[in-house]
Amino acid sequence: MVDEKITTVGPVRVHMISTNKYKTNTLVWKMKAPLAKETVTLRALLPYVLQSGTADYPSVKALRTYLDELYGATLNVDLTKKGEDHIMTIRIDVANERFLPEQTPLLEKALQLLADLLFRPALEGGRFVEDIVAREKQALSQRIQAVYDDKMRYANMRLVQEMCKGEPYALSPNGELEDIDAITAERLYRYYEQSLAEDELDLYVIGDVDEEAVLAAVKRRFSLPDRPQPSRAPLASAKARGEINEVIERQDVKQGKLNIGYRTNVTYEDDDYYALQLFNGIFGGFSHSKLFINVREKASLAYYAASRLESHKGLLLVMSGIEPANYEKVRRIIDEQMQAIKNGDFTDEEMEQTKAVIRNQLLETLDTPRGLVEVLYHNVVSTRKRPLNEWLAGTDGVTREDVVRVAEKVALDTVYFLTGMEGATENGKAGV
Repeated sequence: MVDEKITTVGPVRVHMISTNKYKTNTLVWKMKAPLAKETVTLRALLPYVLQSGTADYPSVKALRTYLDELYGATLNVDLTKKGEDHIMTIRIDVANERFLPEQTPLLEKALQLLADLLFRPALEGGRFVEDIVAREKQALSQRIQAVYDDKMRYANMRLVQEMCKGEPYALSPNGELEDIDAITAERLYRYYEQSLAEDELDLYVIGDVDEEAVLAAVKRRFSLPDRPQPSRAPLASAKARGEINEVIERQDVKQGKLNIGYRTNVTYEDDDYYALQLFNGIFGGFSHSKLFINVREKASLAYYAASRLESHKGLLLVMSGIEPANYEKVRRIIDEQMQAIKNGDFTDEEMEQTKAVIRNQLLETLDTPRGLVEVLYHNVVSTRKRPLNEWLAGTDGVTREDVVRVAEKVALDTVYFLTGMEGATENGKAGV
């Protein structure tokens, strides 16, 4: 399905995916380190500072002008967490010169630009440029604040904070608002040097490329000292607490947000992973799922109702927007849908429809360079390697008994309810 060739260049794993499917070539650089309170905000700031200028193009304007000269190449950065790892991503998309009238070496120039962003950033006095750092600190503050203003995202964040209190996964990949002010250009530069020296480094090259030429270019431009590869323990899903954690938070909101967290006790590394995907699809992952149909459509009790998995942490997270007065009814219906799957109360049609949606979703994801990299990168985060052809076969092979077995492992952990200042249910612990 996809021919991924992995070569090690010093500490960098180079993933070559040669394909003529796209008219662009894509470079994706990923840096992975453990989530940690001491570094999470530094790390959230770093890629935005790196994309703001290089030694040759020391401002955003100069850098964007150069990208335009590369036939409209695009540069993006991103931050995510997978399990208890914090991942920085830098991505460059550039036209494939084979489709252009002029044979400009665009891929070579893009590789050079990526190397410059990483190893020759804009500096002053041996540290990052003060103005750039100040501007990006302000932008980071705004990104964090935006989560507080978007109550759907806010409720998702608060559920995870309450559910994973004391675990690294409770940290947001965007960092902590209160830690931003203390970051200086010098401190951030020291963290940048530490990251290059200690992070796990992966470079993905996707497109219709000359693999030997690309590898030679990578060896010239991405030369870093060897370092021991960190040993990785298998992923662990922390067990559910003895009693259910219930949190009610009151704000001036009209629509309540009922978010529920479960421990699945299954991760990407487990044989039951495909069955877990099927379970989630039947429970709340898709528009034909039990949550969508029974909470939103039949009972008309929710503006939205869905579930998603965090496969590397072993979490199942339910999200719903409801009228505060309907709290008890919605909780009961959600509990009933979970119990129905544990009892095997779902049809063969639901099984087949879910398999078809998962299959189509995977194929659509693989149809873009960005999606392809995200799927392949699971094999870096995990010690379990899953070839892409195994995904389809593994999904097709899931039985009804497999889904029931996985459902029985799922344990309720935390109920979080964001509601208005008055008239809300008093069920659960005291409001925040």
